[in-house]
Amino acid sequence: MDNLEVGMKLHALYTDGEYYPAIIVNISTGKARKGAPVKVSYVGYGEEENTWLPLSKLKSKKLPKVESKPEPKAKAKAKAKGKAKEIEWDYSGLEKGKRVQAKADGKFWAAEVLTVSKDKKRAKAPVKVRFVGYTKESDEWVGADRLMSKALKPMSKAKKSEGTKPLSIPSVARKMLLVKPKIEAPLDPGFRPVILAKKAYLEAAKDCEDKLEWALVRADGVARYSLPVFSEKSKESRISSYLAGVLIQEMIWQRSASELMLHGPAKICKALKAAYSKGGAYEFEVMSMPNVCGTPDKPFVVTIVENLSDLPENKDSPQVCGKDANGCRLAFDLGKSDIKTVAVKDNEVLYSKETEWDVTAEDPEYHYNAIMDAMKLAKAALPKVDAIGGSATGTISADNDATWCDIFPNVKPDVYKEKVVPIFKRIAKDLAGDVPLKVINDGEVTALAAVQAIKKGNVMGISMGSSEGAGYANEDGNLMGWISELCYVKLDLNPKAPTDPWSKGAHRGLSHLYLGQRGATKLAEKGGVDIPDNYKFSHPDMSTIKHEHHAQCLKLIQKAMEKEEKKEQVSKIYETCGVYLGYALAQYSEFYKIDHVMILGRVSKGAGGDIMLDTAKKVLAEEFPQYAHIEFHTADDHFKGVGQCIAAAALPKI
Repeated sequence: MDNLEVGMKLHALYTDGEYYPAIIVNISTGKARKGAPVKVSYVGYGEEENTWLPLSKLKSKKLPKVESKPEPKAKAKAKAKGKAKEIEWDYSGLEKGKRVQAKADGKFWAAEVLTVSKDKKRAKAPVKVRFVGYTKESDEWVGADRLMSKALKPMSKAKKSEGTKPLSIPSVARKMLLVKPKIEAPLDPGFRPVILAKKAYLEAAKDCEDKLEWALVRADGVARYSLPVFSEKSKESRISSYLAGVLIQEMIWQRSASELMLHGPAKICKALKAAYSKGGAYEFEVMSMPNVCGTPDKPFVVTIVENLSDLPENKDSPQVCGKDANGCRLAFDLGKSDIKTVAVKDNEVLYSKETEWDVTAEDPEYHYNAIMDAMKLAKAALPKVDAIGGSATGTISADNDATWCDIFPNVKPDVYKEKVVPIFKRIAKDLAGDVPLKVINDGEVTALAAVQAIKKGNVMGISMGSSEGAGYANEDGNLMGWISELCYVKLDLNPKAPTDPWSKGAHRGLSHLYLGQRGATKLAEKGGVDIPDNYKFSHPDMSTIKHEHHAQCLKLIQKAMEKEEKKEQVSKIYETCGVYLGYALAQYSEFYKIDHVMILGRVSKGAGGDIMLDTAKKVLAEEFPQYAHIEFHTADDHFKGVGQCIAAAALPKI
């Protein structure tokens, strides 16, 4: 150890079995640390990943090589008989502050749980403990083999089947795909945009002769894509398989799909078929799409075809919606935090109100009554009702069915099909009889309202509220017939990117945690905002689908922006969100022709919102000059209070 010193750079073994660049932050000569005397910090990762390691898990020219010992014969015999299955442990009973016994230097000592990581890399040692009577310098990550607690139990089969481990980027792909952005996110230095990974990949694969082609089939259309891929015989073929999976996922959430058809190298096609099957990396999409498409009884299908001609051609079915709110109309907008209702007469808003509701309620009658009560108050402002328009998060069919709306996340599937799918039609019927009804996605209403406001097409609307709500209107001001659920699109390839509660931990780096209020609240602590412990991003309260804590946390961020002594550091939160937005728009521009973008939602309010938009413009100007022409528009009070309402009310034609 004489050759080692604090600050020295080397490579250290991580829990995934690979070596990564690290820096020595502490060296101990105490007896308690003799088994693992060197504490390292992995380059590019947070302090929470710091760990104590033995010399055998470090690589440096200043360290003597450790010769591997020959395997004892007894162990060889045991191997011949086959390894016993490793026990999987359920750590859910270990909460922050819980007292346990943790092993160090062959003995068990009293310790306290600091955190339990769900990171795949931490699978073997997911519990961080602090030994009673010791400082944080002795904190250590441990696994079940070094813990004693009644709360630690072998995982049951039922528990194993819950959720999905997030897909990890292959080691071979990291050097190529993890591209550092030109405009860095000040509070998220590990942010690695998907759009830059695509760009780097296409440059590296430009001379590849093989191509992977796919078609995503939906009821009223087909999405096609062609990707050059590396030879199946090369190790780079895994990079092709991985990136293809990410791109397919992106296109699925843009347009929906009931079937994935593949044509190309057999090995890559088989890998993708496995990934897009039940139990695969994209099981969340496989299980979600039947509901999204309104065919819950028809499973998602993956087909490999021999001939390119067997893939159907690209097809879209643009939708024309009403744009004149003539007559007496009611409209609603169902968000994840509140219900907004309006009464409109001949394009003039007579009544408007926002009512809070609990989207996590399991009883569909609660949701029906909440919407109905709010709508009745709006109805009282009109002499009659000629039509009803509406918007909601999620996907709504052309026949106004709530095929897959994530504002009803806890309603059981069989009950959802019976009670929630027809809820909009039931409300309209009970409220006003057989009047015309039209309900669409909330992001689409934003896009249509923006078209009417700026009098131009090729408009993307992005609402940065509880999550990202997005919609797009083409050059004619009409909808594309796509679902544009962009909150489920991966924006960040950082292996340490956060998971989200909607995909239940299946993916990392989805837009949910970048372009909505959670994009800001996850940075609050780093931005120097004084917040309660349960508003810190690492706290379990911030990892549920409930939005209340995030809404309150955002208010604290906005208040901090008003304090001169805090403003400089807090501004970095909005700069970081602006970096997210700029790279996201460049990513979206591959599939949407965007000339204008309308930004609204609580994250875009005030001076912080201006900083965010200026940063996004800077990203486009310096990293993607081909998209620097995109004009940014913000929602004024008239647009938020009236423009969207009129657009929603105008949807049905009288």
